[in-house]
Amino acid sequence: MEIFINCLIFSISLTALLKGSDWFVNAAERIGLSLGISPFIIGVTIVAFGTSLPELATSIAAVFSGNSEIVVGNVVGSNITNILLVLGLTAIIGKKIYLDFDVWDTDMPLLLASSIFLFFALYDLEVSIFEAILFLGGLAIFLFKSFGNIDKDLKRPKAGIKDYGLLIFGGLIVYFGASYTIDSISKIAHQLGVHQDFIALSVLALGTSLPEVVVSISAARKGKPGIAVGNVLGSNIFNSYAVMGIPALIGPLSIPATTLKFSLPFMVFVTFLFAVMCLSKKINRWEGAMLVLFYFFFIIEISKDMF
Repeated sequence: MEIFINCLIFSISLTALLKGSDWFVNAAERIGLSLGISPFIIGVTIVAFGTSLPELATSIAAVFSGNSEIVVGNVVGSNITNILLVLGLTAIIGKKIYLDFDVWDTDMPLLLASSIFLFFALYDLEVSIFEAILFLGGLAIFLFKSFGNIDKDLKRPKAGIKDYGLLIFGGLIVYFGASYTIDSISKIAHQLGVHQDFIALSVLALGTSLPEVVVSISAARKGKPGIAVGNVLGSNIFNSYAVMGIPALIGPLSIPATTLKFSLPFMVFVTFLFAVMCLSKKINRWEGAMLVLFYFFFIIEISKDMF
């Protein structure tokens, strides 16, 4: 009965977390438009970062609750899930993804750099304050490049009190949703005798990646599957730089040694695979199916060390 209650709390808190993120993103998008930020930049930054807000919220909550080992699994698992599952399903549903923008201009190099830096930063099983600052520096470069140009001729809708209210209210829902999500995960892992990093790599990573899944599949159904690439790029950049950097500044992170054996190297591999696939500026359905198969392979492999 106790584990059933904790699973119920996990489901409710994760749902609240995702709904709060949705309100936060919608309000931020409207406020961004009112400031003259173009819809494309908003899509690659505010929307992509907003869909990664659950990862950030749960990671910060994990540090405060003394479960910081969840942070790394959350970041690594979410990045893998975004590339393999989100992008794979989008390519299958959309049949083919065409890239109408140059991801190799800034976004892809920053993503590749983040995966390599993440690998070496975690290699000694700790993240120093200096490394955390470097992570946030990479995020600052991305934001500076993206928001460098404000379109003065862009039609600006007015952002009212309701938008700012939803921004604050959504943020509060995200905060409390993340706290209860982490607390329930810790209890479930203890009751089942399962490593917390396994739950972070699988269940939590999949749960916090649901916004990316919804946004990307919705775009594919509307005939705009290319949006998924921008969403995955922005989300993974945010995960690697912010979701690792900010919690590391708040408190010391516990790095599970098992992550270095398979999950982290696998994340680097799929990131480079994603980069290679983008060279042709299109991702076919069979490539999407391959990505989904890789995701199931990942789940099977991490399941071997779950107890």
